[in-house]
Amino acid sequence: MSLRLALLLLFASLSAGCVLSGDFNPMKTSKGRDEARAAYVQLGVGYLQQGMTERAKVPLKKALELDSSDPDANAALGLVFQAEMEPELADQHFRKALSGRPGDARILNNYGSFLFEEKRYKEAYERFEQAAADSLYPERSRVFENLGMTASMLGQRDLARQQLEKALRLNRQQPRALLEMAELSYEDRHYVPARDYYDRFSLLAEQNARSLLLGVRLAGVFEDRDKAASLGLQLKRLYPGTPEYQQYLSEQ
Repeated sequence: MSLRLALLLLFASLSAGCVLSGDFNPMKTSKGRDEARAAYVQLGVGYLQQGMTERAKVPLKKALELDSSDPDANAALGLVFQAEMEPELADQHFRKALSGRPGDARILNNYGSFLFEEKRYKEAYERFEQAAADSLYPERSRVFENLGMTASMLGQRDLARQQLEKALRLNRQQPRALLEMAELSYEDRHYVPARDYYDRFSLLAEQNARSLLLGVRLAGVFEDRDKAASLGLQLKRLYPGTPEYQQYLSEQ
């Protein structure tokens, strides 16, 4: 409602301008159109953040009617279609957003995340690299986290570790990076750092199937039978149909 109110207030102010200026129409000025387009995008993003993708399309479409190349509106529609599992449309709008603002780290990171979701890992890594080049981007730690996760999927373990360490130097409280580092350390038989990364992860995030399996394995290494049994029960109760639970059973 607050976003809708903001939009109403904007157009109220534009209407007031019409009254004060006789037959002057602010929508015929570039400033007026820019303000209206920004308000439409803000409204659309607000709906998207609430998971209301169909509603989000309405103001975003109006924004594109004012400027079909607007990067913010196209980037938001990329996220909308990604959420709606329409990858071709999402890709189209992300590309259009970048054609208007090719160096935007936020759009590059979002597009890279979409490509990662589509298992297009090499392309995703390239977009994340471009986003990381912006040293002043406030979410740069997440870009390095994404680079590490992508490098891991590409089978480049050393590069993955390098990028994840960069991410954690910028922001120590990143659960995905911590869990990935714990996994990599465990696989390398570096059990003490693996346990440290895992414990830090556990303080920040809820357990998932992957983390529970890793927790069981680490508890086994350090001969903590009670913890191993507790985590195993959680895995059975919460994720009984997962590959992780099947792997757990095979290791018992």
